[in-house]
Amino acid sequence: MAAISKKLRSLEGGRLMFWCPGCDGAHQVGVGEGVGPRWGYNGNPVAPTFTPSVLVTYNGPDADIDGAPPAVCHSFVTDGRIQFLSDCTHALAGQTVDIPDFDN
Repeated sequence: MAAISKKLRSLEGGRLMFWCPGCDGAHQVGVGEGVGPRWGYNGNPVAPTFTPSVLVTYNGPDADIDGAPPAVCHSFVTDGRIQFLSDCTHALAGQTVDIPDFDN
């Protein structure tokens, strides 16, 4: 993993990673040529845009308890900001925030 800005890290396989404050964890997207799903990327590591939307599902703390579904984080990442869509299962659903810097 290599830092390409305070907001993005590069990973093997043409993937980029940004920190999601809603999930309190990192999300990855594949960009450019390569295997697997690929997102458009504006090439700006300071204020990245990824297209289309980023949809992440994972087993949250309450997944499968009393039939609870997996956690969902669905967002548009545009010009260095994350617009969380209303189908997110975390507290930032419906809000727009700056992509936070990675802690060093």
